[in-house]
Amino acid sequence: MKILVVNPNTTQSMTRKIEAVARAAVHSETEIIATSSKDGPPSIQGFLDVSTCVPGLLAEVARHPDVDAIVVACFDDTGVDAVRCLTTAPVIGVGEAAYHAAAMISPKFSVITTMSRSLPGLEANLMRYGLDRRCVRVRATDVPVLKLEEMDPGTLDKIRAEVKCAIEQDRAEAIVLGCAGMSDLMTQLSREFGVPVVDGVACAVTFAEALVKANLSTSKSCSYA
Repeated sequence: MKILVVNPNTTQSMTRKIEAVARAAVHSETEIIATSSKDGPPSIQGFLDVSTCVPGLLAEVARHPDVDAIVVACFDDTGVDAVRCLTTAPVIGVGEAAYHAAAMISPKFSVITTMSRSLPGLEANLMRYGLDRRCVRVRATDVPVLKLEEMDPGTLDKIRAEVKCAIEQDRAEAIVLGCAGMSDLMTQLSREFGVPVVDGVACAVTFAEALVKANLSTSKSCSYA
């Protein structure tokens, strides 16, 4: 089985991080093909970046026509519907995967993301997926996406502070990491806070494996035709 994991931004260090998390999550016989857009913004933080990265994402997907499933590794689920129009293979966004996983293991969860300007898009996605009632709050750290690549202890402290508030103030019983650039923090934060911390990259690739094994493909009856 081949799973294409596409980072819609152009930052290679983030793609390498995403690739490591994806490979660790899947079965040893599953091949992960991790790549990033050749053209687009270096990070995706709000509506403008979401729009401008889509052409590069679609071009990158077109370069890999023989994969069994596709994961779009941007928490905004950037371009997922457009990619589904290009293929019959299952296409999963890491945001949708993380939300559904959190809803399956807890009655209510909070999301910890990067910039405040990303909140409206994430909140709109939760409503679209019918999971806004399960998400008690989307919290912003106001840490720029690319700051996550610097491994700065101060950045981790800001994320920790929001996780603590989500548990104590929101009464969240699970935490969703709202950026693919946070994917390497899942295990560490789960152990530290004693609640499930959900990373969308790991969830998306394992959901993709399950859909392929179940012989399920993208519907072409109307919307994604």
